[in-house]
Amino acid sequence: MLNRIVLIGRLTKDPELKYSQAGVAVTNFTLAVDRSYKNSKGEKETDFIQCVVFRQLAELCANYLAKGKLAAIDGSLQIRSFEGQDGQRRWVTEVVGDNVRFLSPKDSSGAPPSYSSSPSEEVPFMDEISLDDDVPF
Repeated sequence: MLNRIVLIGRLTKDPELKYSQAGVAVTNFTLAVDRSYKNSKGEKETDFIQCVVFRQLAELCANYLAKGKLAAIDGSLQIRSFEGQDGQRRWVTEVVGDNVRFLSPKDSSGAPPSYSSSPSEEVPFMDEISLDDDVPF
């Protein structure tokens, strides 16, 4: 089976970095991704996709991504549910990122244009970060 998704879009707001009770860094952000076709009014439509990354990649994204920045995310689609405070079942669809490429030019912070993670056998999420200055787009 295959569950893979690759998106390119702009962040709708600054990423939110939090830490789980176990101390794992978790960053959430939303990408605005334009559709490749126009609607019946001749306008492009945009989808707003929730994304989440973990550990070192989460900290890097929180430090170097910001509202309006162009980024690519490569990961898998996850659908989960939880019970809200009102007792109603809520569903969340999000992209769990394995790799994030920073596609906006460097700014004064000197951040490289991309980071990627490689899976670790010991944990279910990415644990190692390597720099990759090569942007193939």
